[in-house]
Amino acid sequence: MDEQIQKGQKWLETLLKLMGIPANVNLNRIEQNGDQIISCWLTIDDSTLDFPTIETLIGKKGETIDSIQYLVNSLLNIGVDENSHRFFTVELNGYRLRRQAELMAIAQRAAEKVRVTGVPEEIRYLSSVERRQIHSILEKSGDLLTESQGNEPDRRLLVKLKQ
Repeated sequence: MDEQIQKGQKWLETLLKLMGIPANVNLNRIEQNGDQIISCWLTIDDSTLDFPTIETLIGKKGETIDSIQYLVNSLLNIGVDENSHRFFTVELNGYRLRRQAELMAIAQRAAEKVRVTGVPEEIRYLSSVERRQIHSILEKSGDLLTESQGNEPDRRLLVKLKQ
């Protein structure tokens, strides 16, 4: 297994232990581009966690799990050659999969509304990771453009027709 991925798994397990939440971290969904590993899902085993602990780790609107994911990605890529960078997705209790489905629906609704009305649609209250996901979802559309506008914490995504 890739050394960076092993470090990610160990780092997350250590963080959880320091938080008083001893839980295993499983490696799932390793994505590759040819022989090169691009990303990996670190899934926190929730089989021994109670619901309040799961809620705390996910946080309001996913803020805690997003912060943990940001930390693992930032810290483990410091001083690492760009070709060896890994992107980690931290998953717990199916949160990322559910949120991905929600983001897909948000993107599809916005795209349909823009196509019908011709008026740009603004999507608010997304994290930077979620904005990137919607950019990626809609970039395959030949007739739409997306762009981020504003400054945090009021940064938003704009979906509009290509001119």
